[in-house]
Amino acid sequence: MGAMKDFVKSFFLLELFKGLTVTGRYFFARKITIQYPDEKTPMGFRFRGLHALRRYPNGEERCISCKLCEAVCPALAITIEGTEREDANGQKSRRTTRYDIDLTKCIFCGFCEEACPVDAIVETHIFEYHGETRGDLLYTKQMLLANGDRYESEIAKNRALDAPYR
Repeated sequence: MGAMKDFVKSFFLLELFKGLTVTGRYFFARKITIQYPDEKTPMGFRFRGLHALRRYPNGEERCISCKLCEAVCPALAITIEGTEREDANGQKSRRTTRYDIDLTKCIFCGFCEEACPVDAIVETHIFEYHGETRGDLLYTKQMLLANGDRYESEIAKNRALDAPYR
């Protein structure tokens, strides 16, 4: 009996017509296409994009060269070198001499951001960046600080939104 039922279904192409009804239903539905460069889709405030190094309000860089972000990075995309230096008030502190992130290796997991004790490295909402060669996506300390300076107002706004979840 089951074989006969399967033969009738395949003979009358019932599966094909079921599929065509689903296609027809969506064919006449309202389209939701976004015209990308002109229109942007809403983005969640926890989206992780381009990296940036932040500064304190007095202009001093936040990174203390603790190397926690380098240690926690599962893709080994971060390279840090640091040295001790004397602050303006005469105290010794550690600062980075080299801070590189290879975005071709980075998996944008956000572990570096979570591990940072001074909130120095963050991932912004910027996703519209590119590199034509592999070297273009190797971000140095100066490039990361420039990103932080450029997008600091947006970073601070997103940090305020994210505060209840931290």
